[in-house]
Amino acid sequence: MHLEDYALIGDTHTAALIGRNGSIDWLCLPRFDSNACFAALLGTEQNGRWMIAPADQEHRVTRRYRPDTLILETDFTTKDGTVRVIDCMPIRQDHPTIVRLVTGIHGSVRMHMQLILRFDYGSVVPWVTRHADGLHAIAGPDSVYVFTGAPTHGKQSTRVSDFDVQAGQQVSFVLLWHPSHEPIPSAPDAAHAVKETTRWWRQWTSQCCPGEEHREAVVRSLITLKALIYAPTGGIVAAPTTSLPERLGGVRNWDYRYCWIRDATYTLYALLAAGYKEEASNWRDWLIRTVAGDPSQLQIMYGIAGERRLTELELPWLSGYEKSTPVRTGNAAYRQLQLDVFGEVMDTLHQARRAGMQTNERGWAVQTTMMECLESKWKEPDEGIWEIRGPRRHFTHSKIMAWVAMDRMVQDIETFHLPGDAARWKRIREEIHQDVCDKGFDPARNTFTQYYGSRQVDAGLLIIPSVGFLPHDDPRVQGTVTAIEKELCHDGLIRRYSHHGSQSVDGLPAGEGIFLACSFWLADTYVLQGRYDEAVKLFQRLLALRNDVGLLSEEYDPASKRLLGNFPQALSHLSLVNTAYTISGAGGPAQHRQSTEKTSPESENHAN
Repeated sequence: MHLEDYALIGDTHTAALIGRNGSIDWLCLPRFDSNACFAALLGTEQNGRWMIAPADQEHRVTRRYRPDTLILETDFTTKDGTVRVIDCMPIRQDHPTIVRLVTGIHGSVRMHMQLILRFDYGSVVPWVTRHADGLHAIAGPDSVYVFTGAPTHGKQSTRVSDFDVQAGQQVSFVLLWHPSHEPIPSAPDAAHAVKETTRWWRQWTSQCCPGEEHREAVVRSLITLKALIYAPTGGIVAAPTTSLPERLGGVRNWDYRYCWIRDATYTLYALLAAGYKEEASNWRDWLIRTVAGDPSQLQIMYGIAGERRLTELELPWLSGYEKSTPVRTGNAAYRQLQLDVFGEVMDTLHQARRAGMQTNERGWAVQTTMMECLESKWKEPDEGIWEIRGPRRHFTHSKIMAWVAMDRMVQDIETFHLPGDAARWKRIREEIHQDVCDKGFDPARNTFTQYYGSRQVDAGLLIIPSVGFLPHDDPRVQGTVTAIEKELCHDGLIRRYSHHGSQSVDGLPAGEGIFLACSFWLADTYVLQGRYDEAVKLFQRLLALRNDVGLLSEEYDPASKRLLGNFPQALSHLSLVNTAYTISGAGGPAQHRQSTEKTSPESENHAN
């Protein structure tokens, strides 16, 4: 199965991926970052899957989400009739549950169900027994009940069922996980669960303010983002998957089931612009709680409840998505130094204040302590925005975001009358600005560079005008955009950075797809530069890369025309939402972040 063939369902605690063939190939229970019980996505069907599809292999498939919901409807049409499989995860109350409702549309269709439960990422075969209403599988801490009226039988460590569905008939399957030491839970009524889940999602989407232009794409992305928010804490995972490769057959396979600080401002803008102030507030509160502590220990990512230790392991028993190994859990990049996260934290909390979301005294104390740490740390080399696993460098983007941190500190003191020495932070702000313009700019090529002394460019530099470091019409900004278009553009889309020779700056074997968020950033830049038609054209091109149910991954390969990387990717959908608002004039981050420049007196002095 290609990534484009998968759809997402979720319950705001975890999520599952379902293929066009009716197979759930990925599901972690009970949380996004828990061990998977269906891991065929990263191995074979023997690593766990749950398929419901016609027994006749010759069938046609169409699918869609119910409007304004995360309920998937897949229609299978055979020579004998049509059935619809309705898949959803009811919003979590007690235990994670998957409902699969098979409904006859016309004729009579012979259906086949195959359930292969494998706990701990496909490595543990559970003990399966029958119970009055279906099956019970147990192994260690995990216990799964499957409730169904369809007859099942064992076959080579799997459970299968073959049954006929007539027009108007419904056959339900309900999978429910719970800790194995707890009593057996009762099964929900499948049809009622689908009805209530539909109502919940439509009530949530009714609060949205998407605007008429691009409404379908914006609403679908917002629903996807809501599904990636871990409801108990407000943290949002970068993706619900791990180890989906940035290059097929390659080693760039990372675990994205964590919360990246870098996505903070984009998340806040997307939620606020769409009218979801509660989710934005929960995300802001998650951020303050999570970064609290010794600022020298600030991480680039955290667990969904704010966990700090994300130990990286390899799972050798999994063959990888299309043989892309290793398969990893955890992410060693949590130990990296990335100076830009200081800027992201400060900018996010500044924008929250501008939106009327007041931060308490503890929050401001945390920020002040962070800035005292950054005062000396900004001069250090780091691993940069792209989490290189090569030598640390003085990345230009990192220094610019350190400037953003200082600038937002000044603005918070002056605009919101918060306690602090504005003059002190202004001096450092100007020192960083001068340093970047002296060392991060190549006057011979009229472009800012990836790192000090480099001749390469980096798509991360597209944020220069949007964060207010320099105005969009500054010749240096225009030269940088031109260089990025010339050197990083492939088939009309933008790569993160260049890969020269056998290895690139990131210390890994060269080669990856187009990083989709970067192309959205370029569209934002076009709007700022008054290149509106080019922005719309690029945005429409990006919309066309979504799969048939409106989902985007992290990257895209123009050569094979396939999605790559973890899926669906929060940053891609955040960027889609924000660019849609920027283009419509409703004020995406490219416009709002830039407007902070105008409130800073020092920002007028940019003739360095």
